[in-house]
Amino acid sequence: MANAHPFPNTPTFVSLLDSCMLYWTPIFRSTSLAEAVRQTSLAEAVRQTSLADAARQTSLAIALSVALCAQAAAATDASAAQTDQQDQPGTLDAIQVTATRRSESSAEVPQAVTVLDSNALAKRSGQTNADLLHGEVGTFVQQTTPGQAVIIIRGLKGSEVLHLVDGFRLNNAFFRNAPNQYPALVDPLMIEQLEVVRGPSSVLYGSDAMGGVVQMLSGLPRYASSDEVELRGRVRTRYGSADQSSISRSEVALSSERFFARAGGTYQNVGELKIGGGRTLPFTEYSARFADATLGWNLSDQHELLFSAQFARQPKTPRFDELVPGFGQLRPTSSDFLFKPQERRFAQLRYSLSYSNPLFDDARFALGRQDIIDDRLSRDFGSSNLDLEQNASELIGLTAQFEKSFEQHYLTYGFERYEDRVDSARIRRSTVSGLVSTRPSRYPNGSTVNSFGLYVADDWRVSERLDLNAGLRYSRFDIELPTINNIGVQLDPAKVTGNAGFNFELHAGLNLVGNYGRGFRAPNVFDLGTFGARPGNRFNVPNPNLKPETVDSVDFGVKFSGERWQADWQGELIAYKSRYQDKISSLETGERNTNNQILVQNVNATALDLHGLEAGLRFHYDRWNAFATATLTRGAEEFASERFDADRIPPLFGKFGVDYRYSDALSFSGYSLYAARQDRLSPRDRTDPRINPAGTAGYGTFNLAADWQVNSALSLRLSLENLADKQYREHGTGLDEAGRNIGVALDWAWD
Repeated sequence: MANAHPFPNTPTFVSLLDSCMLYWTPIFRSTSLAEAVRQTSLAEAVRQTSLADAARQTSLAIALSVALCAQAAAATDASAAQTDQQDQPGTLDAIQVTATRRSESSAEVPQAVTVLDSNALAKRSGQTNADLLHGEVGTFVQQTTPGQAVIIIRGLKGSEVLHLVDGFRLNNAFFRNAPNQYPALVDPLMIEQLEVVRGPSSVLYGSDAMGGVVQMLSGLPRYASSDEVELRGRVRTRYGSADQSSISRSEVALSSERFFARAGGTYQNVGELKIGGGRTLPFTEYSARFADATLGWNLSDQHELLFSAQFARQPKTPRFDELVPGFGQLRPTSSDFLFKPQERRFAQLRYSLSYSNPLFDDARFALGRQDIIDDRLSRDFGSSNLDLEQNASELIGLTAQFEKSFEQHYLTYGFERYEDRVDSARIRRSTVSGLVSTRPSRYPNGSTVNSFGLYVADDWRVSERLDLNAGLRYSRFDIELPTINNIGVQLDPAKVTGNAGFNFELHAGLNLVGNYGRGFRAPNVFDLGTFGARPGNRFNVPNPNLKPETVDSVDFGVKFSGERWQADWQGELIAYKSRYQDKISSLETGERNTNNQILVQNVNATALDLHGLEAGLRFHYDRWNAFATATLTRGAEEFASERFDADRIPPLFGKFGVDYRYSDALSFSGYSLYAARQDRLSPRDRTDPRINPAGTAGYGTFNLAADWQVNSALSLRLSLENLADKQYREHGTGLDEAGRNIGVALDWAWD
């Protein structure tokens, strides 16, 4: 099978093999710091991958894909081509699994859900998986630097939103409650379905699910329908002219009636970004590589065993906003700043049992481990001291879920146990003298966060028109930061959360939905682990009474679908209001230590009110499809009897467009991404160098695309983006967006 793969010897597969061999060994290796010490300059590091090398890699990837696609075109009759894929907003009636932890139509669940299925994802492009959600209902994309992006849902971001990959937590102990880079460590071309639950989901998922849940699903095994062995493969390539970027994925799958195996690898290379107006931004180059493998055993009609492994690595990624002066700055903050490297290793074993008995009809068990490496190289502007960091999280999780149907009720219940250990170290090297010294690490080395959760949820079909959902969860945490310089932390917070929702059919195809939910976020190592000396003559002391943050949210609206005026319609309109309390903030205590440093402490100090509207609409008539989305968010924060605009609240934003199917094989589309001006800024926003203190200007882009289904195996897509070459920036983002861009995508599948 390895010989059938187009790229069997690429570094991606070597890395995957190495990861599988060494996965359960310690990941915190001191040798990497010694190697990193030899790197003394960002400019030197960036030059190691020249534009000429990037061009050669891009050309090679496209040439290989074109050659393979040409072979497929010669072997297949083009007249047999048929496709129903359209570049539309997230499907409103797709089958989702995140909102209820089981397969159910998103149009029938009370929760607000955005789903991008494989058809929709095939027409999207972007640097990260977050880019796939641009313009979708309720999902705003924030990007501090290329290669990294996060999703803002209902005004919340970072660890205030839970991220899952195949049901396993991506959020770890040092996941920041702010924009961070970790969601980019999931292969965007591996994902077969992307689901977003908008609103608190802590009953089913525990801590962090306050704004909502983002789940990235890699797809289930496809067993053969007979005893004959089936071999399938796929090659995908995307190219963008604005940043000379390419991303190529190859995968091969082997299946029988009882066995399934799939392996895939992706290579991504991104050059310097050209923004609207033609200016090229420095420090925007990076590369990434991904690998994954899945093995499935259909042991019987009642038993299935599934093993999966994933690997991601960004060797070195510059942090643009640290290296280029922002708003209010005359010089950059840093002379050097590289995430070097960023890496994610993940393995999971899942077992499914379908066996009806008094306790359950279906049961699923999963045991997984995720290692995230967050190593950094940085040097303050004008300084000769180079800091090298090594940070790692080792997260092990065990989950069990049971489902039972009886009469008008469908029960889902289970438990989760996660154990997370953080290792951290930092050294400083003088670029003048060469002297090396040990520095305080970013996080206390050896910190641990362990959690346990027990939950139950009931879906009660009261009548043919009324469906009620309700649930409860108990969560407990054991958080320990080792004592350093007589300072340490031990916390054991516990939380009970609940939710209730309804879906009432007012008329055929018109449903009234409503929800109440409570979400929470337990303090993690990022919140607690910054004790010690801080910039500005401050000294952070731990707070042994720090409590979880909580949010209470209510939403209400309609979901509709049906035929009217000879067209098929689907849509939703949801209004929500949330109260976020006990938000963790760093405050001065009013005291000083013996070194005359100002004492500061993380405390549950502020409250936040959030409300908004989320709307999506699409219709199909004959050969035409039209769609539109709009999301409005407002937020106000309260602290010490003062009230002001909340941080990083997105403006009104959305997407609208139209598709026309010229023939079974050829279709055209035009669409616009838009956002209104955002000048509702918090005091922190006004001092953030990523945000214009006068406010972020609104924008609208015009984009065209053509899709050609050459035959049943090969599809091509040509896109012309930001045709007006408009210079614009999404609110809170650290750099301007791409200017005029020509995109080319090839997709070839064979069996």
